[in-house]
Amino acid sequence: MSLSPETRAKLKTVSTATLTTALFKRGFRNQFIQDVRPLNPNSETMVGEAFTLRYIPSREDLDPLSVFQDRAHPQRKAVEECPPGAVMVIDSRKDARAASAGSILVTRLMVRGAVGVVTDGGFRDSPEIAKLAIGAYHSRPSAPTNLTLHHAIDINVPIGCGDAPVYPGDVIVGDGDGVVVIPAHLADELAAEAVEMTAFEDFVTEQVLAGHSILGLYPATDEQTKVDFAAWRSANGR
Repeated sequence: MSLSPETRAKLKTVSTATLTTALFKRGFRNQFIQDVRPLNPNSETMVGEAFTLRYIPSREDLDPLSVFQDRAHPQRKAVEECPPGAVMVIDSRKDARAASAGSILVTRLMVRGAVGVVTDGGFRDSPEIAKLAIGAYHSRPSAPTNLTLHHAIDINVPIGCGDAPVYPGDVIVGDGDGVVVIPAHLADELAAEAVEMTAFEDFVTEQVLAGHSILGLYPATDEQTKVDFAAWRSANGR
């Protein structure tokens, strides 16, 4: 399934908090990638389909610097094959002692049209990556080259990233809170529901700022809340 422009646009207007609640309603508890943070907290919401890279532990005889001379090296190959509009998600086994990638590779992803890159490890050159026009999420900065600990082995296969399962084509959404993984077949309905939830949450926030109690308001157990919300939607075009 491909991510439609309409669904992509809707997902850019909602939060990962709202999306994780919508997923929880459907029984999904483990779709938020743990312990990753945006390098640039002010970047726009990241939305794209997952393109994956999997690392296993490196081995000294297999991972000298000379391996990068191979044009088919999986890390380099993944960067050159990640499609426009996609998010590269890297399984680094939650090990940030060595970098998953650096600014040159992330720049190449950006230039090729990728909208994001996520690792449960760390990036080197993180100050430079933070300035790029691409969503980037990691655990923490890490200067050592990936070869000291990571051996790139598989491209675009199911992986685990920060304890969350990620399948190629899953829809990845990242904001200031972190990154959520939406199963591809649920993306359209979750996007539509999250837009509705966001409208109600915005209404509730206005009410709370005006001094309203959350009792009967959030959740909307008072009938008057539903009446007030309908009026608010009409007045605000939501």
